[in-house]
Amino acid sequence: MFKKIFEYAGPHKKGIYTATAVMLLSVLMGVLPFVLAYQIIAPLVMSDPIGTAYVTTRLAGILVCLVLQAILNGWGLDISHRAAYNTLLRLRVALQKRFETLPLGVVQDKGTGTVKKLFVDDVDSLELLMAHSLPEGIANLMVPIAVYVAMFCVDWKLALMSLASVPLSLVAMMLMYSVGMKQMGPYYMAGQKMNNTIIEYFNGMEVVKVFNKDADSFERFRSDVTSYRDNTLAWYKAAWPWMAIYSCLLPCTIILTLPLGGWFTYIGLSSLPDLILVLCLSLSIGLPLLKAMGFLPTMPQLNYKITALEQMLDAAPLQQTEDSFRGKDYTITYNDVTFGYQTSQPGPDGQPIVSVNNVITNVSFTARAGQKTALVGESGSGKSTLAKLLIHYYDPQQGSISIGGQKLRDMSLTALNNQISYVAQDQYLFNTSLLENIRVGRLNATDDEVIEAARKAQCMEFLEKLPQGIHSMAGDAGKMLSGGQRQRIALARAILKDAPIVVLDEATAYADPENEEKMEAAIAELVKGKTLIVIAHKLPAIMNADQICVMAHGSLVATGTHDKLLESCEEYKKLWKAAQDSAEWKVHTAKEGK
Repeated sequence: MFKKIFEYAGPHKKGIYTATAVMLLSVLMGVLPFVLAYQIIAPLVMSDPIGTAYVTTRLAGILVCLVLQAILNGWGLDISHRAAYNTLLRLRVALQKRFETLPLGVVQDKGTGTVKKLFVDDVDSLELLMAHSLPEGIANLMVPIAVYVAMFCVDWKLALMSLASVPLSLVAMMLMYSVGMKQMGPYYMAGQKMNNTIIEYFNGMEVVKVFNKDADSFERFRSDVTSYRDNTLAWYKAAWPWMAIYSCLLPCTIILTLPLGGWFTYIGLSSLPDLILVLCLSLSIGLPLLKAMGFLPTMPQLNYKITALEQMLDAAPLQQTEDSFRGKDYTITYNDVTFGYQTSQPGPDGQPIVSVNNVITNVSFTARAGQKTALVGESGSGKSTLAKLLIHYYDPQQGSISIGGQKLRDMSLTALNNQISYVAQDQYLFNTSLLENIRVGRLNATDDEVIEAARKAQCMEFLEKLPQGIHSMAGDAGKMLSGGQRQRIALARAILKDAPIVVLDEATAYADPENEEKMEAAIAELVKGKTLIVIAHKLPAIMNADQICVMAHGSLVATGTHDKLLESCEEYKKLWKAAQDSAEWKVHTAKEGK
């Protein structure tokens, strides 16, 4: 039951053991006052003479036991919380290490809501279970067992009567546990889905408002929140009746002992002092038993939740080695590459059903070192997916990608990243200075080198207008800059990195006509002497490419130069015509149209 906990606790297992021992003493201190009370009551009932000192001593003992109970309880919880937090630290680090081995694309596919819930909410929920369920649950169970052993030594008949409420309570608790576990899977899946939807809802609020999609967006929001509510209530509804039964029955340890025990004493089968002692001991364990039964159902949740956390990161790790880059040059080769994104939907039993939808099928081509290769095609044809496979966001399901003859899976991700600069359409800026945002490209770069990279990326024009220049803050996710400005900062990062391979995925998407020339100048500075892979919808920008690869529906339909493709490839002709038509397109006012 506690295998997973001790696996992650490591050196902090000692703290868990110590906390349990201290809590045992605390619970025992809660039982001793009833024994001392018996020592006062029994002589009075039997008309035995007792002195004031005798009573005073036991009353003082009761007070000392209660004080020690409080002190030991606080001390034990302090130790257990420290052990729990240190164990959770080790758990988060272990999860983070597993997280790092996952393909970056898989991480992105999970969504920020799921990742946040995984590392924050789900791990935090384990703290109370670990800090309380283990030490308090075990202590509150072990002491009543010891007390029952003592009661059987005193009078087995009375002890059996005291046990009467326990079997019924255990049956109710087991039924509660059984029905609760069936609801646990759908409950957690509904929570993950709700987290993703909430984050998406707020991140996409601008689009929702602009296009008057409030009703549609809110309906999905409402649906997922309602689903989480329904799954939560279904879980509680299944468990509540049984919880109520054992909560009411379990503390009633004298429900049979008092009437039947009194009759047994009356007919001489038991003695009055033994009855008084058993009654006192029975009363002493009512609360510990209730606490123990309250903690017992939560104990399996520890293993369940940790296993669920591990399963969230159970995707196949990225195929890589610890080897450095040893390719003979920077020629990039795609060899019979097939890839599909995995999607999962909750099944009837709450378990996810995983399916794969191919978006790239049997693609093979070579991008020569030092040359410019362009990937073109309609949206959804697989261009960006090919770029993400090159930077090892995913492993292909079939085929391989190599650089200079060395396959990507035969080098470390660090070694690969050192060879490639990737500039995507959407670039993330950290909420720090623009200087430090550019320095991400090469962390050991000097300020002068960063500024020179910014100059080459045509950033100085807008940086000089900012209050603190290049030292100005970017804001959350770079909100202080426009889309085109963020892209130029991304280009500055790539220039600073100075990798031999450059991948541009719609890098000028946000450039307006005024700034497009500056962006092209920045790109020209970036790609000097480099192996270049370009993805662009603006075909005139790639007319001079050494090789153009035409994609359609996930397949490579043709390769060649611009002129050759215009002669031989219908798909490219269609794309070129669309590009020409859009270049000539302009908006006419109603007056002009008359």
